[in-house]
Amino acid sequence: MSTDEAVLLEPGSRAADILDLHEAMRRAEAILFASAEPVSERALAERLPGVDKLGEVLAGLQAHYAGRGVNLVRVGACWAFRTAPDLGFLMSRDEVTPRRLSRAALEVLATIAYHQPVTRAEIEEVRGVETSKGTLDLLLETGWVRMRGRRKSPGRPVTYGTTDAFLDHFGLSELRDLPGLDELKGAGLLSSRLPSGFTVPVPPEDPDRLQEDEEPLTDIDLEELLTPGGGDG
Repeated sequence: MSTDEAVLLEPGSRAADILDLHEAMRRAEAILFASAEPVSERALAERLPGVDKLGEVLAGLQAHYAGRGVNLVRVGACWAFRTAPDLGFLMSRDEVTPRRLSRAALEVLATIAYHQPVTRAEIEEVRGVETSKGTLDLLLETGWVRMRGRRKSPGRPVTYGTTDAFLDHFGLSELRDLPGLDELKGAGLLSSRLPSGFTVPVPPEDPDRLQEDEEPLTDIDLEELLTPGGGDG
């Protein structure tokens, strides 16, 4: 090895940085490939000690898989390999047909997605009709909706929000990727004759953080809520 080559491979040199990045990408790739569920950035950081630029590692992997049969995609604060969107038809015959949600359940899910954190009473106010506990229970069972906390108001009603599984199922990286007003109109999901000043709610940037008017669920809360017949406030 020449003197110049030895200098290039010294710790701190650009060549050494590239080698370190390559190895970090290989390890992150192995972790993500072996996981059946999306892996959080926190979990990756814990399993890749010494990697200071995790964002650069993930960006490199994402670029490496762009245009290939599988892509690396972000799901909330997690990452996962997914079949390229244009090749999804190849998997269709292997998919298990999921249980179809009723119109009411879809409306409740959409209300939670756009208005979270939201209580049952607030869902009913948006929809203009009563929301059955069975509908909320069904959405909780899908794993797309979760109980976030309790509202700091009389009765301490439970607040609901969506999960990373919701983002993953609908191919969204974050809540801000939800369709906007023009997209909803174009898809025929909104009437062209909307009230003046009508806007689509903007979901919170950090859906995991409790709002000022929310308090966390306690173990006693969870025991009460998960007991058959238990109320949601």
